Amino acid sequence: MNPKNIVARVLRKNQTPQEQKLWNLIRNNQLGVKFKRQYPIGNFIVDFVCREKWLVIELDGSQHNEDENILNDNERTLYLNSRGFKVIRFWNNDINNNIEGVILEIKKYID
Repeated sequence: MNPKNIVARVLRKNQTPQEQKLWNLIRNNQLGVKFKRQYPIGNFIVDFVCREKWLVIELDGSQHNEDENILNDNERTLYLNSRGFKVIRFWNNDINNNIEGVILEIKKYID
């Protein structure tokens, strides 16, 4: 088995509370499209992907404000964009305090 698939499986079993909260609202075609979680794309494992709409959703905690992580996130986004994916990012704080707004924003990309 591909090592990325093994890592993805571990990540799916150890979701953050914010990942679990969002997953509960987008799983099972609840938004009219299928999402997968902790999905390998190239050298990266994205938090959520809708392959039908070429949409990647990433959830970011405070560690993503650090310079090195900002550079890594930018590199990751450029790579995913080069493969045809649109990447949208939400802060964990958005998931915790404005999940309705997050869902409305996601719907803009899938409608």
